[in-house]
Amino acid sequence: MQKLKEQAGFKNFVTWFEIPAYNHYRSVAFFNYIYQIEITSVELNGFAMGFFPVDSGVSGAIVTGNGCIPSEIGPLLYLNGGDDLNIILARVNEAGGRVVMGKTFLSETAGYFALFIDSEGNRLALHSKY
Repeated sequence: MQKLKEQAGFKNFVTWFEIPAYNHYRSVAFFNYIYQIEITSVELNGFAMGFFPVDSGVSGAIVTGNGCIPSEIGPLLYLNGGDDLNIILARVNEAGGRVVMGKTFLSETAGYFALFIDSEGNRLALHSKY
């Protein structure tokens, strides 16, 4: 039996993520502010979807619609914190979120992480090497 990692096209365990939101515009504004980006939103099959801009690799969307319920429990999504996650983390409270755990050292090889609650009540993490 062929191992999963040996299959053609298997590079990452995560290929797409969705962050649920009650208020689509508030959530898009939150992530636009903390990341200083421009999320593009569209209606798709009854859902409002705000796509995170990416050149290549794994990306995702903010999704509002039936069954999209923000939560502080469940799987934890680690978002890219850039070179120093403190730059993004410093904007969380101003944007309507809440820092739960500040920048915390993991190890020399793993880097740092922090936890926050976004404007919709989702518990999320940031990760950076420095």
